[in-house]
This record gives sequence, C-alpha cells and structure tokens, in this order.
Amino acid sequence: MDVRWVELERDGARLWAADHGGEGPPVLLLHGLLGHAREWDSTAAWLTRTHRVVALEQRGHGRSERTPADVSPAAFTADAARWIEQLGIAPAVVVGQSLGGLTALRLAAERPDLVCALVVCEATPAADAGSGGAVRSWLADWPVPFATEAAARTFFGGDTLVARAWTAGLERRDDGLHPAFDAGVVLAALAGANDRDWWGEWQRVTCPTLIVRAIDGAPEAEVERMRALRPEAQLAEIEDSGHDVHLDQPGRWQAALEPFLAGVEPGRARTNRFRPDS
Repeated sequence: MDVRWVELERDGARLWAADHGGEGPPVLLLHGLLGHAREWDSTAAWLTRTHRVVALEQRGHGRSERTPADVSPAAFTADAARWIEQLGIAPAVVVGQSLGGLTALRLAAERPDLVCALVVCEATPAADAGSGGAVRSWLADWPVPFATEAAARTFFGGDTLVARAWTAGLERRDDGLHPAFDAGVVLAALAGANDRDWWGEWQRVTCPTLIVRAIDGAPEAEVERMRALRPEAQLAEIEDSGHDVHLDQPGRWQAALEPFLAGVEPGRARTNRFRPDS
C-alpha cells in the first residue's frame, strides 16, 4: 500500500506519519509500544473507503526521533495533538492500541476539541507495574540481529499478519535486521505510562467511545470498571486474539469498528456490548 510520509518537529523531535489519504471524516491511528505506523496498513486498506486515515510513527519508534529527551505520557499526547492541528483534521476519530490507547484516552480527556470519537484497544486506565519486566524479558529473547526476513517471521510466529507486521518494523543494517527502536527509550516510555493510573482522565472523556478487548487480553475486571464509570461506552470483545487485535483478527477488528464509526458520524453512537463473529 502506497502512503505519503509527512513530518513535523515538536519540542526538538522530528516526527513522521503515514498519510493513507481517503475521503471522509479523519481518523488518527496510534500504534503501541515497539510498533510502527505501517502496522495499520491492513486497517487503512478498508478504512480509507470511508475516512481520511493517518497513522503516526510515534516518538522513539521507526522513522521518528529514536532518542527524544521526553518520553512521558504528556509528550506522546502533545505529539498527537500537534499532528491533528498541523494536518487540519480536527476533530478526528482517534484509535489507539495498547500504549497508543492510553495516548488516545489522554488526548480525548485533555483536548476534547480535537477528538470526536475514541477507540481504545487493549488498553485500560490502570497502571501495570509488571509490564516493564515482561517487555524487557521478551526483548532479551530476540535473536538480534535477525539474519533474514524469513528468520524474523519465524520468530514472531510464522507467515501471519502479526509476524509480517513485526518483521516490517525492523530495519536493515549491514549485519542483518534490528529493532527500529532503542530498548532503553521504549522501556522508559512504558515506565512513565505506568507511573500512575488514569481513571480520572477516563471519566473526563465525553465523546463516543468504543473499548476493544481481546477475550484473553486486557484484564476483564479493569474493562468492567471502565464500563461502570462510563456506561455509555461500547464494548467489543474479540475472540481468538492476542494483544495485537488489529493484526490477529483483522476481520473481527473491522466488524467491531465499522458499526461504531457509522454510528458516530451522524451522532448515533450505541452502547451495546457485542462480539464480532466474522
């Protein structure tokens, strides 16, 4: 899929985004920790039929500044706000997965003028003190450098959309394929996100909201608390999926987002719980 890469500078950091084009209301896509903008290609392939789609390459990742001075939640949120303003796409639907979901949540709470609807995938307002250790341990297992793309795909699970997306996020150097991020930087970003919880911000969100949870993913009790605090929010639960819902179950991901987005546009967001089955 062809995209137009655009850049801006904020707070001394050069940042990049993949502009997929498309006609209709704007959607901003925010990847999670260790991710990259092009992991949203499969989503953009159908979403651009009805929306203008932009996917950020977030600070500390990929083409964007790898070692920014600030990797706090506030910095990620300010980046997203600047992109919406720079591209003139306010108010936008903001879709975030994992760490990107936290950024999307904060943006909707702090800048309601920029966000007309929110999709939070595999993210909750609760702090997760153990996540840093788990990510550090997983990264230690990566056989870096990967000798070939085939070797990387095998490590990430074989010839699947998930494995292809993770492999596409690597960069080629003389000795093979390396992560397109600095481990210390991304771990610092994760630590900042988990330094406190964000329930107060969640309660301040007023726009139509869809929570997307893998059945075996984000803790059910935390998602239920999200619903209790904001009962108008929709919940889509995705079966047979890992953390990367948009890649593990692209059909069910699409089935979750399309009716929500169709309801948001004319201001008819629904509040039912459902499980996409296709």
